[in-house]
Amino acid sequence: MEFDLRAIELDLMTAILGFIILLLVIYTIRHYLFTLNRLFGRQRQPYLDIEQAAWPQVVVCVAAHNEEKVIADALNALLEVDYPRDKLIIMPVNDRSTDGTRKIIDRIAAANPDRFMLFHRSAGRPGKAAALRDATEKIQAEIIIIFDADYLPARGLIKQLVAPFFDPEVGAIMGRVVPINAGTNLLTRLLDLERAGGYQVDQAARMNLGLVPQYGGTVGGVRRCALEEIGGWNSDMLAEDTDVTFRLLQNGWKTVYQNRSECYEEVPESWPVRIRQISRWSRGHNQVMGRNLMGLLRNPRISWRERVDGALLLCVFIMPPLLVVGWSLTIIQFFMTSHQWLFGWLALSGMVAYGAFGTNAAFFEIAAATYLDGNRNRIRLLPLNIFGFLVSLVSITRAVIKQILDAIQKRELVWQKTERFRVASTTPVQELISAPPGTQISPPVEFSGKAS
Repeated sequence: MEFDLRAIELDLMTAILGFIILLLVIYTIRHYLFTLNRLFGRQRQPYLDIEQAAWPQVVVCVAAHNEEKVIADALNALLEVDYPRDKLIIMPVNDRSTDGTRKIIDRIAAANPDRFMLFHRSAGRPGKAAALRDATEKIQAEIIIIFDADYLPARGLIKQLVAPFFDPEVGAIMGRVVPINAGTNLLTRLLDLERAGGYQVDQAARMNLGLVPQYGGTVGGVRRCALEEIGGWNSDMLAEDTDVTFRLLQNGWKTVYQNRSECYEEVPESWPVRIRQISRWSRGHNQVMGRNLMGLLRNPRISWRERVDGALLLCVFIMPPLLVVGWSLTIIQFFMTSHQWLFGWLALSGMVAYGAFGTNAAFFEIAAATYLDGNRNRIRLLPLNIFGFLVSLVSITRAVIKQILDAIQKRELVWQKTERFRVASTTPVQELISAPPGTQISPPVEFSGKAS
């Protein structure tokens, strides 16, 4: 009886380990496929040639919660974009800020009274999704562009983000995120490499291959009627962008990625902030996976390639804990199956092979991105990305475990803001707060928006 029980346990571990190795192989192939497509495949950029058009009315929402360090730069950059003034309204979505954010917004709006529609939210459910849901109720324009407060748009970015909406099937658009503080320290340099791989290769390849480009919540926009059709923003979601991506997909709307439509962000400059950020992403993404995975796989309106890619995208944040489980089971199997030495060695060899080829696949994406960007000096930092990989592995695994415990104990997920590090580069914060109404605020440095 004891022998049978042990045999059952070994069989179960073998099945779980085999499933994990299969998933790891699939993700490895996916990484290589995306990279090879970007290096050698046909590139789809169908909307970039639109420069002259009857541009529609647009509202640009700038999500802000305690953003006094960065909000002035974002608003002033938007005042300088190349879009018809009478068709562009800037809407700072000030969500329960307790610092000087509101006063800075009010001073800049007072100096440009015809350019702003203010939305100050002092109560209600916390979180970006809840704030956007309330703000969207005030918007009449068909196109809504969304930035976070630390983002600085290039001058031509708004037209590039609006152009895809001339296609009536497009429900959402996403541009490329480029770190503006990449040279600050080792962490920001590693995050710059990560962003390059994620956007220059991953997102662009999914666009090329007709898969599922992801609306990323910033540097993008949504069609208001499409948003209304799917029920608007889900205010209880931590990853409202991923949630909207998959609800649009299941309702027949396309999401477009524009690789040359760049916007500049501030990435975390300290490891604790980075860990909190990626933990929030993990919890939010897995929340979306739980609500959308089965519906996506069963939806007959979606092609099989989109269903497969969408499922892999939804499951990406459960792979780190599965990798930890896989390594643990491999070690257990290796020592428990001494009488089946061949299987123990095969299991160990499989996980070692993934460590070589699977991890290398993600690094291959980053190397290809630096090549495509024409900035090959950055590739010298590539070996150090293993530290970022390990930190993410541990952080995401901890976040998944905590999320499971929260679900068991029925605790609500809590949205957390990412700390900012930038020192206001135009007008000091206190000067903006104390400036009299009507004071002219000088714009920040203008970005060219040159394509990578």
